[in-house]
Amino acid sequence: MNAARTAGTTAPPPVVLVGFTYASLLAAGDFQPDGSVIVIEEPDVVRKRGLRNQAARIPVIRELIEWPYQLDGSARAFFESHPGLAPAAIGPTGEYATYFAACLAEDYGLPGSGRLAARLLRDKALLREVARAAGLPNPASRAVEGPREVRAFMEAHPGAAVLKPATFQGAVGVRILRSADEADDAWTGSLAECAAQKDGVWVPDRAVPSRMLVERYVTGRLFSVEMLVSEGRVLFGNVTEEAVFPGARPVERGQLVPADIPADLDALLREQTERVVAATGFGTGAVHCQWIVEDGTPYLIECAGRLPGDSIVDLIEWAYDIELVRDYWALLKGESPAPLRRRAGRAAAIRFTRTPAGVVERVEGVDRACAVPDVVHCEVLVRPGSVIGPLRSSLDRSAFAISCATTPSEAVHRAEEAVGRLKITTRPPSGTPRP
Repeated sequence: MNAARTAGTTAPPPVVLVGFTYASLLAAGDFQPDGSVIVIEEPDVVRKRGLRNQAARIPVIRELIEWPYQLDGSARAFFESHPGLAPAAIGPTGEYATYFAACLAEDYGLPGSGRLAARLLRDKALLREVARAAGLPNPASRAVEGPREVRAFMEAHPGAAVLKPATFQGAVGVRILRSADEADDAWTGSLAECAAQKDGVWVPDRAVPSRMLVERYVTGRLFSVEMLVSEGRVLFGNVTEEAVFPGARPVERGQLVPADIPADLDALLREQTERVVAATGFGTGAVHCQWIVEDGTPYLIECAGRLPGDSIVDLIEWAYDIELVRDYWALLKGESPAPLRRRAGRAAAIRFTRTPAGVVERVEGVDRACAVPDVVHCEVLVRPGSVIGPLRSSLDRSAFAISCATTPSEAVHRAEEAVGRLKITTRPPSGTPRP
């Protein structure tokens, strides 16, 4: 498709994005010429999201290739089917694309994380084994196959526990258990949420395996560390402070860049993330590594071999005044990016809001939210008629605001003020007015 865009000209080597996301395509459009990006997406997702028509309206896209990239062996099959593609770079746009992108980059002889590192980072259980062997603090954890094993773990490790799938993203299926008596209900509910993912527009219709982990619930402040890495060498690093909504679901409520923490803790979090990079043998690309600091010790929660979501990339670019996405793709092309700032000149924050479950009737206050000083972006993710479920994962959040200010406290205050001005009214699906 879109061959006419390059008719009569020599097309540049394409950049390949694994996964169709508007944010990634919008960012690529800032530094890639029209008709220079190939997108690979699951056939079911293309159909359910109507991506054929949408791709035709995005100038930077040269071709949308339908391919079941989440299947074992799919990268090699793609490579054998497209030997003359000659891409300039290959990268993932989301968690589910990381392993395929790493394997495909390796097959085409391009920079990437490496298939082994991608495999370890993609599977939380494997990452636990490697990180623990490398001496990194991890919460006590084990793979489980049923609620009886969950109860046994909690009896051996008194206190709260976390039940979660090993390979899903966005807090899907993650539950905090305060008592072993909750194991049966938590197990049934978590598996049901994982199975229900196939009904959504973001994943293929086929069944998605969901191996489960149970871990000691670590309490403390939550952070993530974002790094750009070239052949195992860190070129840029940032520490983000994260906040979650209260309750049994650890869904993220917001982020602050850079984290407002002492210099020694900042240095420790960066050092521990570099140890994860080394332990997994990560090659080139980006890592997004989450930690909880309990009693002064950072415990590894998980680590992704990709750029972060939740607009953390935007926060970094605002705070450091850099072009993180452009530099990331330069690395994947085998180029050397310009020197990156080590310190942020400002602070940037994002705050999400949740809305009572039901059918959205009205959305109000967007103009008032955008008018808050230092707010650079405000967006409502639902519209009248949208059905909002209870807060279970990041997909259930309804709006957000981003601010960029002189100090961390000002940035957080402005973002919270902005989302506080939004009013999203819902009613129960039955049509009965909400009291």
